[in-house]
Amino acid sequence: QVQLVESGGGLVQAGGSLRVSCTASRTIFSINVMGWYRQAPGKQRELVATITNSGSTNYADSVRGRFTISRDGAKNTVYLQMNSLKPEDTAVYYCNSRHGSLSSWGQGTQVTVSS
Repeated sequence: QVQLVESGGGLVQAGGSLRVSCTASRTIFSINVMGWYRQAPGKQRELVATITNSGSTNYADSVRGRFTISRDGAKNTVYLQMNSLKPEDTAVYYCNSRHGSLSSWGQGTQVTVSS
């Protein structure tokens, strides 16, 4: 089982930027897919972005062009750079790892965008 620890959430004004980080307990290159999901109050958890161990990325339509997922293998860390933030981006952001049938989640980090 992979342990994931998120950090970097906070409060930002609309139009601002924020970067959240997810550090894994083992090398991220041994994990098929790392991703970010978010859950707003009263809503289901939704996919934000993913990156495979080969470096392929995928984004939700709502964040494409504003958010960028990246990784630093030396630090076992995946990042989500969020630009041009909107109030509707407010949510708890969760890191996820998927390897075969195994899936792990971090504890989540709150991102709040004020209008």
